[in-house]
Amino acid sequence: MALVEILMPKMGESIVEATILSWLKKPGDRVELEESLLEVATDKVDTDIPSTHAGVLKEILAKEGELIKVGSAIAVIESTVEEKAAPTVDAQPPAVTTTPIKSVAMQSNGVEHDNVHYDVDFKSSNRFYSPLVKNIAKEENITVAELETIPGSGAEGRLTKKDILDFVQHRKLGVTVQAVQKAKTTSTAVSAAPTKQAPASISGGDEIIEMDRMRKMIAERMVESKRIAPHVTSFVEADVTNIVFWRNKVKNEFQKREGDALTFTPIFVEAVAMAIRDYPMVNIQVDGDRIIKKKDINIGIAVALPTGNLIVPVIRNADQLSLTGLAKIVNDLVKRARNNKLKADDLAGGTFTISNVGTFGNVMGTPIIMQPQVGIIAIGAIQKKPAVVETPYGDAIAIRHKMFLSHSYDHRVVDGALGGSLVRRVADYLEKFDINRSI
Repeated sequence: MALVEILMPKMGESIVEATILSWLKKPGDRVELEESLLEVATDKVDTDIPSTHAGVLKEILAKEGELIKVGSAIAVIESTVEEKAAPTVDAQPPAVTTTPIKSVAMQSNGVEHDNVHYDVDFKSSNRFYSPLVKNIAKEENITVAELETIPGSGAEGRLTKKDILDFVQHRKLGVTVQAVQKAKTTSTAVSAAPTKQAPASISGGDEIIEMDRMRKMIAERMVESKRIAPHVTSFVEADVTNIVFWRNKVKNEFQKREGDALTFTPIFVEAVAMAIRDYPMVNIQVDGDRIIKKKDINIGIAVALPTGNLIVPVIRNADQLSLTGLAKIVNDLVKRARNNKLKADDLAGGTFTISNVGTFGNVMGTPIIMQPQVGIIAIGAIQKKPAVVETPYGDAIAIRHKMFLSHSYDHRVVDGALGGSLVRRVADYLEKFDINRSI
């Protein structure tokens, strides 16, 4: 028998922490290899965490509702498989108070590795520190005495993740805690008035509805995006008559052959991907004073959930896929999104986003950018309109299928010429769609 620590596994690109939603096992329960042990929520998706070992669950180290960093211990299992002894450490730090237990984490390649973890004694402090703050302090070799000097911005002066990471960053730059505190105080004094929200007015007949976790995250991200990026929106109207006629012609055959519906979405994704290939400087991200030009064109598609919330799964390398391939991927992502079956990787790595507001009958919209991207296109409803068309015999009035495209972009790095040219190029590709195209 061996005691094995189960660690919070890596669950996708850019995910560094997760909240414990519920434990599916309790101490004393038998756990099989790969059996679901608990449910967690990240800022991207909810998912089950399987056990990396078979055995008996001896101890739960992370409570429901706690925010846990990837790589942190969450449970101890008494494994039924004999394990190698944990590696010894020649020089242990003086703050060690407990015996190390063998830790097992899942790397991105699926290979297990051994680590030795030590618990630093925080009992000498009367201040509350969350498990996440404690883990960061251990990793960054921050003493309890140093933690005591860091001002907290959380409730009742508690130290938050942002507080301690700011301290780490300033320490690397050689800035003192006092200087950081002075800068924060000055900044707060300047910005407090314009950011203060007016209190809500509540009367006797009003219903108070608590935001769910996803709605809170959406709200935070939208506010943060508007704060980070100066949004500008360009509009173009496109004639998509050929696309409407073509889809009506082939959709039944496609359904019979592929077992999937052919919607307009994959056609829009294809046009956007081709336009981005023509204007690659919208496929970028901003990192301080640097612009990161992304190699891959990974397009997110906003999906409305039955709860009323929104989620954005990503189509990777969209410019390299056929229309049939795009249709099948779009259908799969939308179906899994609405059934809460998406994985964290399905939501990671997007470089540009499409939001189809026409689904709700809206003719246009001004979408908010998904950070750290710099652009998002909204697709409006397709409407029949009288329009002037050119014929060999002169201009004529005809009924055409028209649609508005709205491109919101980060004006720090995307100027009007580039932002307007991109959405115009998307419209050009849609208008030049080959009505005789096979699929």
